[in-house]
Amino acid sequence: METILTVNCGSSSLKFALYSLKLEQLLLGNVIDGYTKIGEERHEHGAVTMKEAAEEVVRVLRARSYDVRIIGHRIVQGGEKHFEPVILDDGVLQSLKELVPLAPLHIPPSLDVIHALQEAFPALKQVGCFDTAFHQHMPFEARHYPLPRALWKEGVIHYGFHGLSYESIMQQLQPLSPGSRVIVAHLGNGASCAAIQEGSSLDTTMGMTPIGGLMMSTRAGDLDPGVLLYLLEEKGMTGSELSRMLNKSSGLKAVSEESGDVQQLLEQEGTHPQAAEAILMFCYHVRKTIGALAAVLGGVDTLVFTGGIGEHAATIRSRICKGLEFLGIVINEKANEEKANMISANDSKVTVRVMKTNEELMIAQHTQTFL
Repeated sequence: METILTVNCGSSSLKFALYSLKLEQLLLGNVIDGYTKIGEERHEHGAVTMKEAAEEVVRVLRARSYDVRIIGHRIVQGGEKHFEPVILDDGVLQSLKELVPLAPLHIPPSLDVIHALQEAFPALKQVGCFDTAFHQHMPFEARHYPLPRALWKEGVIHYGFHGLSYESIMQQLQPLSPGSRVIVAHLGNGASCAAIQEGSSLDTTMGMTPIGGLMMSTRAGDLDPGVLLYLLEEKGMTGSELSRMLNKSSGLKAVSEESGDVQQLLEQEGTHPQAAEAILMFCYHVRKTIGALAAVLGGVDTLVFTGGIGEHAATIRSRICKGLEFLGIVINEKANEEKANMISANDSKVTVRVMKTNEELMIAQHTQTFL
């Protein structure tokens, strides 16, 4: 069968999916994250490089005799050059190398995977789908930082991320009459929220890079810039040390002094005060952000939780929503615990939904147009 391969490359994991050309059938979908999971089998590899992960994908495809016709990739950062899906030719790949400083944890592994698949399938087109594209029409006041305009021209602006996820949610919401004002909370190891009006992004929490915005699993989120100056000037940290701390050793992991895994922290919060404090802080920041984005929208009609935490952690959803009654957000705790798709109470003025995002399908839809 002729197929479309989609590749969703994160900073430390690779998701891939295989669709029939007309997208009516998902043939295969798996994650490589230190191991390869194929169906019910689990093949341990320890830590793997993205090149090795891509080579494993190729082995799986060849073992099952799938006829791949085109490959689509999620590319985290498109900068100010890439606002639409594009064929990944030499010129585009060079422009992505230039964008590495804006997404140093994400673009290099994506390039490794692209090159590995290029070696394996030299005759196939590869398409880049950009996470930043969804937010390209944010208004001026949301798009720019209060810094010298000369820096704006150098690309120091607010891009926003998780765009393919937001696009997926809005596509799924369309037949459900969500109203014009939607807030989506994409809560996973990387976390962000977005204010969306009539399908267009008005504001979102991640900024120039995916480090900004909400507190995350191991990322710090927004900080007073003075904190960074203090760490550089008074504590003598280097730029690379600071980057490593902000990306890998902050967020839930730092506050809990244990783990960046929400489920693990929920299990430990009764006996580990730091775990409880990390969860408390995470829910506080998401709640505060939802309030701020509601102000951007002038109210809210629909609130959606998605992402690994948003979809699966009922306790987190409940704690976030407590305190948002002033916005008309009231959840049905029973529906929430039972993993219902709609968890808002009958007297809630705002519809609250739990939805599974499908970035891979969005990549496949965009890639299909290049066949």
